[in-house]
Amino acid sequence: MLGKRPMQDMFDIQNRVARLRDNINYHNHRYHVLDAPEISDGEYDLLMQELQALEKDHPEFVIPDSPARRVGAAPLEAFGSVEHEVPMLSLGNVFDHDGLLAWHKRVVGLLEGAPTDFVCEHKMDGLAVSLLYENTRFIRGATRGNGLRGEDITQNLKTISSIPLLLPKDAPDRLEVRGEVYISRVGFAKLNDDRAKAEQPLFANPRNAAAGSLRQLDSRVTAKRPLDICVYFGRGQLPAVHWETLQYLKSMGFKINPHSSLISNISEAQDYYNRWLEQREDIEYEADGIVIKVNSTSLQQRLGSVGREPRWAIAFKFPPIQATTRLLDIDIQVGRTGSLNPIAVLEPVSVGGVVIKSAALHNQDDIARKDIRIGDIVVVQRAGDVIPQIVAPVTSKRTGAESVFKMPEHCPVCDSAVIRSEDEAMSRCLNANCPAQGYELLKHFVSRNAMDIRGIGKSLAQALFETELVRDVADLYYLTEEQLSGVERLAEKSIANALASIEKSKERPFASVLFALGIRHVGEETADVLVKTFGNIDGIIAASEDELLAIDSIGPKIADSMVSFFMQDDNLMMIERLRQAGVKMESDAGQQGDLPLTGQEYVLTGRLEMFARKDAQVRLKKLGASTGSSVTQKTNYLVAGADPGSKLAKAQKLGIEVLSEDDLLRILNRYE
Repeated sequence: MLGKRPMQDMFDIQNRVARLRDNINYHNHRYHVLDAPEISDGEYDLLMQELQALEKDHPEFVIPDSPARRVGAAPLEAFGSVEHEVPMLSLGNVFDHDGLLAWHKRVVGLLEGAPTDFVCEHKMDGLAVSLLYENTRFIRGATRGNGLRGEDITQNLKTISSIPLLLPKDAPDRLEVRGEVYISRVGFAKLNDDRAKAEQPLFANPRNAAAGSLRQLDSRVTAKRPLDICVYFGRGQLPAVHWETLQYLKSMGFKINPHSSLISNISEAQDYYNRWLEQREDIEYEADGIVIKVNSTSLQQRLGSVGREPRWAIAFKFPPIQATTRLLDIDIQVGRTGSLNPIAVLEPVSVGGVVIKSAALHNQDDIARKDIRIGDIVVVQRAGDVIPQIVAPVTSKRTGAESVFKMPEHCPVCDSAVIRSEDEAMSRCLNANCPAQGYELLKHFVSRNAMDIRGIGKSLAQALFETELVRDVADLYYLTEEQLSGVERLAEKSIANALASIEKSKERPFASVLFALGIRHVGEETADVLVKTFGNIDGIIAASEDELLAIDSIGPKIADSMVSFFMQDDNLMMIERLRQAGVKMESDAGQQGDLPLTGQEYVLTGRLEMFARKDAQVRLKKLGASTGSSVTQKTNYLVAGADPGSKLAKAQKLGIEVLSEDDLLRILNRYE
């Protein structure tokens, strides 16, 4: 018996290795495919560490599809070539609804009126790949290449946790699956942030980052990149319709796009396109359109292809959000806190249907890190309604005539000295009376989230400042009809609207007033916290730096900024004049601690049908709650509307309670 014990030990180790692999594969699937983890990251790491240690000590038990092998292998000298058994076709494109209807008309004609439904999917902006499985094992992965031949990137694909290395036993003996490898927006931001800290060149966009990561000869580099995949095609013993094929592949352990939809007619495809065009910036990854496919595989075969494009599918492209143009110059705009903000002056270019003439450049460090020079051809990106940004220069088009940008040493508006603190990226004008700062503060003060003075737009704000009718924001509340009548091109009705809007703003809650003052680093959420902590402006003014730092969400930068702001006599005089004018300088009765939702944080995500998001946030705040912009450990509830995106997955991972719109409405109605 004693002589057999070592053999028994080896048998136990082999069983433990097998159980660990099964357990890790299960949790990989829960985390990377279902977005529904059952264990913490720390518990997962312990399982992986144990498996790696056992495989290191007992290499005889190592198998090629072990999850521990996802860390990558030694560098290759070059990629091999793979011939696709069935070509990987490219999709034809349409760019408007007329184009979509023309495609649909051709399909109906070719099918001689045979009834068909469709599947709509996002056209994810990544890299198409083919995955081949034999006898349930992943044996080869390849890029699309030219559609006929691609590169063998099997080792790199094995590092992607959402690609199963082993399929269930009832999987087809031979199965080819195709999908799109991509990097999420969050993963891309972190990847570029890490590269910036390491002083490495930044990736221009997530697609380039994904493609570059998959073509690394050293798969250990690929393993460190936040790659993911969604599959959209299968070939083998599969269901006879595309939609059921997707569900079958999901049951086999593959990740499919959760936003795909089965539709019955082309009108629903147009609705699908319109909905996602509106929400494209909320999608957790880059998408450049949608794909509409005939659902029946037999009808797909009947339609066939023309050239390298299938007749049974079409890509309906979103307007582009990137373009190239020339950087003509870099201007300086002075912000309300004295920051010198470089603005790119561009040769006009259409991006996403909007003509772009300028773009944000952030600061001098950002310009230097991206190596952007005046005269460069640059890649410009527009995301939603935010200010366009320069992604990167096209260095291959440089002529040598380009010039390096340098931040000015004096303010371009008031000629005062400019300084830059060691702990800051921004250069600042030190003159508190700089006209540019006053104008920017006035625009901030009247904005919707601050005092919401809708009768004063940018042009009137500029006129008030230039005519010196308003020297600081308190002057707004002492304006008269006679004074405004002297402003050029200001009609009588506009004067009445402006004065009425100013008067109505006196009803704004104290937290909005505090935010409107434009104290550096004090945003809406911080203003809410300060109001709930101190109750009135006198308490906030008297607060010491230590008292401010004792508040959880306030750090040294905010505390120092606030103390400095309230040390300025001009600021104190402005606050007193606002108070005398009737602007609220204390919280409403009961706001300090006995409101029903005090201490609760809500985050809203997705498309809300019953509320405008801002209105829902205002109602929550009136009941004492705070509203966050991202899901964290401090979040108590996530209110999820339609198509909630990545915030829902994160809330589920953190165990945060998820509410529907109906749940939110019941809460509001209960306490209002």
